[in-house]
Amino acid sequence: MDRRRSTSKLNSRLTRLLLLLFIFCLRQETVQCQETEPPSSSKQPHFKNQLQRIILSIVLGVVTGLICALLTALLVRCFLRYISRTPILKGPVIFSPKIDPKTLQLALTNENQLLGSSPNGKYYRTVLDNGLIIAVKQLGPFSECSSPESQSKSVKRRIQQELEVLAGLRHRHLMSLRAYVREHDRFSLVYDFVPNGSLEDTMNRVRENQLQLGWEVRLRVAVGVIKGLQYLHSYVPQIMHYNLKPTNVMLDSEFEPRLGDYGLAKLTPYLDGATSGYSAPECFQNGRYSDKSDIFSFGMILGVLLTGRDPTDPFFGEAASGGSLGRWLRHLQQAGEAREALDKSIIGEEGEEDEMLMAVRIAVVCLSDLPAERPSSDELVHMLTQLHSF
Repeated sequence: MDRRRSTSKLNSRLTRLLLLLFIFCLRQETVQCQETEPPSSSKQPHFKNQLQRIILSIVLGVVTGLICALLTALLVRCFLRYISRTPILKGPVIFSPKIDPKTLQLALTNENQLLGSSPNGKYYRTVLDNGLIIAVKQLGPFSECSSPESQSKSVKRRIQQELEVLAGLRHRHLMSLRAYVREHDRFSLVYDFVPNGSLEDTMNRVRENQLQLGWEVRLRVAVGVIKGLQYLHSYVPQIMHYNLKPTNVMLDSEFEPRLGDYGLAKLTPYLDGATSGYSAPECFQNGRYSDKSDIFSFGMILGVLLTGRDPTDPFFGEAASGGSLGRWLRHLQQAGEAREALDKSIIGEEGEEDEMLMAVRIAVVCLSDLPAERPSSDELVHMLTQLHSF
């Protein structure tokens, strides 16, 4: 009995001791938690600050990356433009295997035969060491216009680019650009030499009775000129002549025409793009030039071939002639007297005369004051080839 009481007291003491120990451990754990963890009221602002810092870092990184990417792209673009721009070449640029650069350079320094001159430059006849005869057109000096040197280089670079395009044109009725030479202040263009000179020279010889030029040859010249224009107008991008006139129509040994000076008038400001007597009225009125302006110039050339008259002839300054070759032809056509306009030296067989009268009608349409009323080069090739078999 005493043993049971003693055992019960011992168990009771042990229980109290374990309970006190548990309470002490629990209190210690609570104290540690209070020491290590901040109050809930201060935990939330700290978390917000960290989130704002993260977002700000991401935004700054994205903006910095975009700026670096844009600067890199700009630098690459400028570099590509720099390396792809046309260099300003010195010395001869050759497009024909028959021409040697050193031989050409030497020939240009020698005294050459002057063939003619115009506001656009001078023409020379030159013989190379291999016996090849070439024609050289020396363009006038560049117009500096008190511009800085960089602008002058830009002009020269643009001219070179245009010449590269013109050098790629190949047609039987075009004067092919065989080479060009850039000198200090000018360009020299090299073409094949044609023995019969220009259509202007030929028609002057006809007027002075030094040469007989029948209708068949004249029509062949007209067809060749319009076929050359057709090729230029159908090229992509379209090329316009800008300065079509008899002095720019060269004739080979068979009197086949070849167009010269095509596309040159827009290269430099000093080139004479609008020539009195052959240029369309819109060129003087508003300065607008189109493929139909070339057609007007062709109509003038066709009128010269038909009448044998020069548009600058004093005859066209008289009131009776209407003041111009085009108005004179239109007046005679409307009056039914187109035969009076024909060159007397080519009036012959009845069939040829009918062809010439039809050609007068075509010339009158080409010389319309309104560009929209003029036919296209495609339509003119069809019209003229129907007159005779070519």
